[in-house]
Amino acid sequence: MSLKAYLSYPFAKLIVYQNSKWKNNAVNCQKKTMLKLVDKAKNTLFGVDHSFSQIKNYSDFKKNIPVRDYEDLKQYVTKIINGDNDVLWPGKPIYFCKTSGTTSGEKYIPISKESMPYHIKSAKDAILSYISETRNTSIINGKMIFLQGSPVLSKTGTILTGRLSGIVAHHIPAYLKKNRLPSFKANSIDDWELKVDAIVEETVAENMSIISGIPPWVQMYFEKLRKKTGGLIKDIFPNFNLFIYGGVNFEPYKKTFENIIGKKIAGIELYPASEGFIAYQDSQKEEGMLLCVNHGIFYEFIESEDFFNKNPKRIDLSEVKVGINYVIILNTNAGLWGYNIGDTVKFVSVNPYRIIVSGRIKHFTSAFGEHVIAEEVELSLKKTIEKLPASINEFHVSPQVQPEKGLPYHEWLIEFEKKPENNLEFKKLLDENLQNQNSYYKDLIQGSVLQGLQITIIKKNGFRKYMKTIGRLGGQNKVPRLSNDRKIADTLKEINEDE
Repeated sequence: MSLKAYLSYPFAKLIVYQNSKWKNNAVNCQKKTMLKLVDKAKNTLFGVDHSFSQIKNYSDFKKNIPVRDYEDLKQYVTKIINGDNDVLWPGKPIYFCKTSGTTSGEKYIPISKESMPYHIKSAKDAILSYISETRNTSIINGKMIFLQGSPVLSKTGTILTGRLSGIVAHHIPAYLKKNRLPSFKANSIDDWELKVDAIVEETVAENMSIISGIPPWVQMYFEKLRKKTGGLIKDIFPNFNLFIYGGVNFEPYKKTFENIIGKKIAGIELYPASEGFIAYQDSQKEEGMLLCVNHGIFYEFIESEDFFNKNPKRIDLSEVKVGINYVIILNTNAGLWGYNIGDTVKFVSVNPYRIIVSGRIKHFTSAFGEHVIAEEVELSLKKTIEKLPASINEFHVSPQVQPEKGLPYHEWLIEFEKKPENNLEFKKLLDENLQNQNSYYKDLIQGSVLQGLQITIIKKNGFRKYMKTIGRLGGQNKVPRLSNDRKIADTLKEINEDE
């Protein structure tokens, strides 16, 4: 055992102990965070516009700060880009994180000198929590790979700009850099397929112990490794013991990963966002991810079912309940206020506060009033695969409102790694499971408003080709599980037919 590995366990125990202080005192931590954020930003343009000096409690906070999305904050971001100081947060951001927008095109999310350290600390603490619980210090000895966006930064006005993962790459602690791959050169390649090819060449002969990235892109990396060597991942990297992931639910990929790797592998789920690092998996034994309540973010929550009403009820951490879908609202030490990132979460525990990401408030299927969300389709698919074995690479669900014949239906576009033995039986069970997850959908089926779901099989790499056509192959990009229109589904089917 190396000295670094030997020392990692007591260090991990110390960090976990220190974190337990805020972990077990979450509500009070959040109250302090809210007041601290407001006090710090009271003299900014946004703070003056919203009378921060008059905010003394959460009731005042809600009255003075409305819930917003990027479009509502854009005027303030534009002022920062134009060179103004003290707009959303004191001074200027040290970075803009550029993300894909909707009506606004690209979004520029500020990262401050206060918020940046938590992106590193939270990921580090996730690994240390794993070491503390499992005593598996051997992962420290091997190489680590992070499949991420390019670290090459541009400038927006005077502010350095890039993708979150690329920005984070500049802040990796020195003690990790010796073990970290890929090289800056390989990481900087823009074309994702060429980039993965280069990473394969750099890593195939290395002692990899930790691999991290969004599942569909890590899967591409694994497939290229297998093509080059002809072996399973466990044979290529015998000391690979930990997979770190985030961005999408891992369950649909789990079986495929186990087949490619050749063994079960421990995993750590992270919930990093451009707006802040929200949660991380702190235990291999407990469900969900630990909410980071002492990391410069004050959280608010709105029940998903209430969100689109005229005056939805906003609550803080003290009022949340287990099992309810909430839209998560962020107030951060980078100057985002009442900010709706579009994610929905569900608490699986309130002692401590652990969450799962249940979907996107804008990603749902409700063409017929059923309001099916990502969590429901993912769980339905998981239950189906458990009974009728199959492996899924990727999938998307979209409504078919005007079929050529018969009643409307939900269309599932699925790229199988391994198809089920009986497609009709699979489809029938999947539909039954979805009905059990969503009573509105069940009522529509039973009321002959909808027919049962239909499955369209997408050919190998169809989803990757779709992402390439829209210029979003690789990195942090992912295909939405659900849509309320046919835009993604129709493009996927066109690509499928062209094959």
